[in-house]
Amino acid sequence: MSRVAVLQMVSSSNIKDNLSNLDVFFRKAADHGVKLLVLPENFALMGLLETDKLKIAENYGFGMIQDFISNLAKKYKIWVVAGSLPLKHNDYKVKAASLVFDDQGVCVARYDKIHLFDVNLNDEESYQESSTIEPGDESVVVDTPIGKVGLSICYDLRFPELYRQLVLKGAEIITVPAAFTAITGAAHWEALLRARAIENLCYILAPNQGGKHDNGRNTYGHSMIVDPWGKIHKELDEGFGLISEDIDLSHLRQLRKQFPCNDHHVLM
Repeated sequence: MSRVAVLQMVSSSNIKDNLSNLDVFFRKAADHGVKLLVLPENFALMGLLETDKLKIAENYGFGMIQDFISNLAKKYKIWVVAGSLPLKHNDYKVKAASLVFDDQGVCVARYDKIHLFDVNLNDEESYQESSTIEPGDESVVVDTPIGKVGLSICYDLRFPELYRQLVLKGAEIITVPAAFTAITGAAHWEALLRARAIENLCYILAPNQGGKHDNGRNTYGHSMIVDPWGKIHKELDEGFGLISEDIDLSHLRQLRKQFPCNDHHVLM
């Protein structure tokens, strides 16, 4: 068994404050024997404006945010899925990238968010991520000492075909860093996470943003760790916090052997 953890944050519009908050949680994770830590979407910045992400966007492989996470991963000997951060695409758009760092601080994988949150929740709350983000076009699974990890981000959760692709590529654990809104989170967050775990017989590690942000946005929280049978092992309601759990891939493999629904999938 290996211990994994997800970090819930209430990221602000101050990038230095957000990053400085991370050290204490990495230390706590290391003290609890965590081997893989997953950060939420937009962990480094929840800007006042959608365009704020353009100002802090980094070139892939270079920059303050990437260096900071790399150094923490190496310092505490923890694999890290850095939820999402903006990487430069052009002068007008970024890629929302989830980066995986090994326990030596080396970036070993990158996933660019495919599904962008362009929705109108009500007259007061709407989002248009495609105005500042260029979508990705490739599903990504990375080998880690904990198991094969499939990467996704937030709104991807509503598209089961992506998760099927990840499992067909060998994923045993899928990460879902998110900044789910309070409205959509209350309605669908738990149901969607448990459904993705159940239909794919995989572990789901889902760190969310969880509170009120400087821009007035409310995020749902309820970060959780879900097992392949859909059982929620750990959950954190609101605010900053770390939850961890031992995951057992032998249990996952036995479930897949006894209940081989992944083998019964038929492409129509």
